Amino acid sequence: MVAKRRSTTPSPANRPPPLSRSQPSQAQNQNRLLAALPADVYARVASNLEIIPLPLKEFLYKPGEDVGSVYFPGGGFCSIVTVLADGSMVEVATIGREGMLGLSTVSGGRRGASAAMVQAETSLCYKLSMAAFRREMDLRGPFSELLTAYAQALTGVIMQSTACNAVHSVEQRLARWLLMAHDRVGRDDFPLTQEFVAMMLGATRPTVTIVAGTLQRAGLITYHRGHVTIVDRPALESAACECYQAATDLLTEVVAPAA
Repeated sequence: MVAKRRSTTPSPANRPPPLSRSQPSQAQNQNRLLAALPADVYARVASNLEIIPLPLKEFLYKPGEDVGSVYFPGGGFCSIVTVLADGSMVEVATIGREGMLGLSTVSGGRRGASAAMVQAETSLCYKLSMAAFRREMDLRGPFSELLTAYAQALTGVIMQSTACNAVHSVEQRLARWLLMAHDRVGRDDFPLTQEFVAMMLGATRPTVTIVAGTLQRAGLITYHRGHVTIVDRPALESAACECYQAATDLLTEVVAPAA
C-alpha cells in the first residue's frame, strides 16, 4: 500500500491572511515619510492607504481646486508648478518618495494655490483621503509633527529654488534639477522632454537645447529622444550650484535618504 503524502498547504484556519494592496507593511513602504512613522502610528495610517499608479503628465490637483486626498509617492516624481494667467507653467518644487503632495492641507487649507503634475510615472503611490488625513493631523501626534516638519523643510527648498532661479545660470540650474530627479527615480535613465525642461527652468526650448548639449558634450549626460541618462554623477554635482546640496540637507533633516 502506498502511503498518502501529507499536504504541506496550511489549512484555512492556519493560513496567513493575504497581503492587502491597501495595507503595505512598513518595511515594504517605499515612501520615506510613511516609513519614518512610529510602528503603531504607521499601522493606523496604513489601514486607510490606497495604492494607485501615477501616469505621466497626470494632474493630481490644479490651482483653486479642493484637495480631496494627499499623495505619498513610492517612486517617480511630481512637479509643483505655478500656473500663470496665460496658461504657462513654472516648476517651484520637485516631490518624490521623500515627500507628500497636498501640502496646503497641513496647515488646514483645502485648496491648492499651485498644481501638481506627474513628471516621472510610477505604479506605486499611496493615497490617503482628506478625512483620514485630517483625523490623523488632529491628533497632534507623531504624524502631525513629521508632516509639519516636512512642510517647513519644503518651504525652505522652495525659497532656495527661488534664489537659485534669480542668480544662477541655466546650466547650473539644469544640473541641480537633474541631480534631484536622479535621487528620486533611483535610476540613471528617465524621460525628460525639452518642453518640460523649458517649463522647469523658465527658459525657451532653444536655450534648453544649448544647455543640454553643453552638459552632453562635457560627458555628464546623454540626451536623446526625450530620455536623459546620467553618465557622470560626480561631475554633474560639480556643475550644479550650491542649491542642490542645500535643498538635499533640508529634506534629509526630516527623513533619512534611501539606502
